[in-house]
Amino acid sequence: MVEVKLHDIGEGMTEADINCYLVKPGDFVKADDPLVEVQTDKMTAEIPAPRSGVIKELLLTPGQTVKVGTTLLIMEDSSGGSKTVELQKVAEAVNSEAPQADAAVVVLDRPAEVKVPVGVSARLGRILASPYTRKVARENAVNIMEVKGTGPAGRITEEDILAFVKLRDHGGASTSEAGSEQQVPNISKYASEQEVPNVSQRASESKAPNVSEVGSEVKTAAGHETVGKSQDILPFRGRRKQIAKKMVQSIYTIPHCTHFEEIDVSELIALREEIKASGNSISATAFFIKALSIGLKEFPVFNAKLDEENESIQLLREHHIGIAVDTPEGLIVPVIRNVEQKNLKQIHDEMKRLTKLALDDKLTVQDISGGTFTISNVGPLGGSIGATPIIQHPQTALVSFHKTKKRPVATDQDEIVIRSIMNLSMAFDHRVADGATAVAFTNRFAQLIENPKLMLLELM
Repeated sequence: MVEVKLHDIGEGMTEADINCYLVKPGDFVKADDPLVEVQTDKMTAEIPAPRSGVIKELLLTPGQTVKVGTTLLIMEDSSGGSKTVELQKVAEAVNSEAPQADAAVVVLDRPAEVKVPVGVSARLGRILASPYTRKVARENAVNIMEVKGTGPAGRITEEDILAFVKLRDHGGASTSEAGSEQQVPNISKYASEQEVPNVSQRASESKAPNVSEVGSEVKTAAGHETVGKSQDILPFRGRRKQIAKKMVQSIYTIPHCTHFEEIDVSELIALREEIKASGNSISATAFFIKALSIGLKEFPVFNAKLDEENESIQLLREHHIGIAVDTPEGLIVPVIRNVEQKNLKQIHDEMKRLTKLALDDKLTVQDISGGTFTISNVGPLGGSIGATPIIQHPQTALVSFHKTKKRPVATDQDEIVIRSIMNLSMAFDHRVADGATAVAFTNRFAQLIENPKLMLLELM
């Protein structure tokens, strides 16, 4: 017997939520076939089969939060018995007759036939599609069972879902049109021992929180009972729960101190317009990131990690700057690596790439790990004039950029002019740095942003 356990799939994770099982007892799987879909605080991932074999028992239920090292299911090695070998041989034989499908079903008795759309593995009772593709299907109210897969082995892709939606919205899509069918034998002696899972139901399970109504009698915060009314409940799990744990760890571990500053971005706006007129485009955030990197070279204490056990502060030479992205499933922080080595155009392009991956829920472990400093640009959301952001433990600092507004400003010549002013909030670990150092750091940042052409000296 083989125990399949939840292992660390990225940056020291300690637990994950079980989204859904992709197999059922009695299924034969090959090595690296996906078995379970899990949700960590940063990403959705599939746990693969360590080797070929037959699924014996599923030990957990979807929605559970489990620790790393927890056994998820038990499977029997493909070399463990004649029944397993027979299952494997029959499955491979049928699979060779139906090359479009990812797998076939086991046939031992009646030759009755069932119809299975391309893109659905009858052997596994699952849909051949990535977590992101299933998410696109849910968002567009698509029964993924009805979609024809055009990917390898009939795998359903994002483009397949969008094409299905286009046909459906024009009244041209149906089950028969969207999913080509192939003849595969029916499950009999072994597969009939377990009811084939409802694939449509599993595919419709959403990773996003579902709102549900609770009870006819609800007590309010004041203790009063309201009869006949219901309230909305958001499940506290998945990314939301993991974010909460990270924030609690940070706020209880790090003595936060927040410094506020005003930055005149008028010259930066003018420079960006000049660049845009030349046929190029560089976002303001790219300038902010580059200016921060220059400042971190001069004040490396803010690009550091405190090692209390060894009583040392590790000053990190590489600037791996995380960019907080607000997604429908919660905040996530992809990382632009080695910013100190990148120019403005490279920073801009990498930021756009990572932001799109974050919104599409396609980030990899590499994309979200190893950050040494974090920024949050909430200015485009509007209305924000300040904040007390929580640091990404074990980092030392985080800078948040807020809304830019035009304001009257007095010049050194006592003249009143209209300038574009942006507020900045910088949270830092007071164990590692003091307020005076934070002020010096933001002053250097302000100097570079208020005179953006100074950044050109970094290229010489």
